[in-house]
Amino acid sequence: MRKILILGANGSIARVAIDLFLRNMDVQLTLFVRNAGKLRNIDTNCVHIIEGDVLDSDKLKSAMSEQDVVYANLAGSLEQMAINVVQAMNATGVKRLIFISSMGIYDEVPGEKYGVVLNPYRKSAHVVESSDLDYTIIRPAWFTNSNEINYEITQKGEAFKGNEVSRKSVADLVVKLAVTPGLEVRRSIGVNRPE
Repeated sequence: MRKILILGANGSIARVAIDLFLRNMDVQLTLFVRNAGKLRNIDTNCVHIIEGDVLDSDKLKSAMSEQDVVYANLAGSLEQMAINVVQAMNATGVKRLIFISSMGIYDEVPGEKYGVVLNPYRKSAHVVESSDLDYTIIRPAWFTNSNEINYEITQKGEAFKGNEVSRKSVADLVVKLAVTPGLEVRRSIGVNRPE
């Protein structure tokens, strides 16, 4: 049984990933959220819930204790959050990190220049890439609510191929990465719906 800590468990991708994990996998989930009252339709017999903020280093380290995988689905002060996550993982000996970022952080989307709006994503990705963790950074296209799992991935340095992807597709990728040792380790991957 893999122990998976989900940071930002109330996020739109995380909620879909939780459903996929619980439906199909032999996992033990710990959900780390700012406000546990916002979690909906979660069977609390199947998960452990910790209310806290990723910017609280002590609480974060406590939540990471004895986890196998950390999946970070964060919003807010992304660079500082990434620093805290990396430091907490180093302190607790957890090596596997799945980190959600954004398409466009390497100017890899043909015909698009996103400028300063992506700086928090660029900076947080740089923190993760500079670590010695077994990370995978996911750079999703614009989200849709389509009830489909249909996606392709591109590697850092390759041009992005599409401009949208379903949340369910990204969640499926997160689950595969979390339960498959060695898959896409130390990679930054774009994910989009094939055109």
